[in-house]
Amino acid sequence: MRRSSFARARKRTVPPIPSLHPSACPSHRSADLAGRSVRFSPDIPVIFDRSLVAHHKLVGSWVVSKEGATARLTRPEARRRIEQVFTAKVLDILRSCTIADLRVVLLNGESCGAPAIAIVCDSVGQLDLGWIEDSNRPIPWRAAAYRALERTLGSALPVFCYDDLFDNISMYYWDGETEDGAAREALIAYHGADPSEIDAQIMPSAMNAKRPEWMFAAKAAPQSKLPIVLRRALRELRDAHAALTDLPDEHHAWRVEMDVLYEYVPGIEECSPLPPLTLVPVEQFAVEVDDVGRHGMEYGFMDVTGLCPMTQIAAIDAWLASLAVGARLLRAARHLIELYPPE
Repeated sequence: MRRSSFARARKRTVPPIPSLHPSACPSHRSADLAGRSVRFSPDIPVIFDRSLVAHHKLVGSWVVSKEGATARLTRPEARRRIEQVFTAKVLDILRSCTIADLRVVLLNGESCGAPAIAIVCDSVGQLDLGWIEDSNRPIPWRAAAYRALERTLGSALPVFCYDDLFDNISMYYWDGETEDGAAREALIAYHGADPSEIDAQIMPSAMNAKRPEWMFAAKAAPQSKLPIVLRRALRELRDAHAALTDLPDEHHAWRVEMDVLYEYVPGIEECSPLPPLTLVPVEQFAVEVDDVGRHGMEYGFMDVTGLCPMTQIAAIDAWLASLAVGARLLRAARHLIELYPPE
């Protein structure tokens, strides 16, 4: 079967929005660890010949509040110290989050009234599902794990699931219809399909039938029927998800309001609204995933998974605390995927 060009999770190969793109930044690389880099936005020069701008001032005040007064520094020295301290703190939180490549971007926000911190996902494609997809473990175990990922992972990663894929295909080909008869009529009426060739077109029922058994939530075993190690992993994932969703919206690292994003990143509305990651297995749905991902592969995906304006020093501590809660969720998800429970 043809592999999807969307492929499994990988680094993006198309240019995303320039202001969030790592290679677009003229500043030196602040830090790099297994693909997770912390960078300042591209409007910040390497050498300052003027006062430090808004986000350096804000983070700099936060650094001073943690370290106390320091010796007088030149502007380049101050800038490097500010980046060094903030970078170390962020990477300390994210260093074990290997499920996807994440990037933290500080935006000056001069035209928006306040600096902001964004979390961007640089991975594109299907997340590796490990034993859930590839092992011979019982279907009810695999279905329980897959269901848990579907219900939780979207709180910290830009990811779409099967229902999202089906809805996109339905809107594009079948005018939103979900039954075969109505879908056939839509193909003829809106796409000019030849009635004599309509049987060659995929129908809703055929698409649904391609799902492996472990994708069905109804196949999931109850907790009492799962091995202890799997129960523990699922409980940790649920607890981490609850902790993240219970956080207040203010200064939340993993939430983004689209109208605020459009203000900070003009032009991002031109990219695909589709997230860059998926839990849909591309071995079964290569054609469909390629279809819905085509716009994103050309113009970029909606890869911002968090955007938080920063109006005061205390907001940085709150943001870092919520960053750690989201990191816990990502670690729990990776642990579940890598578990391979004993038979």
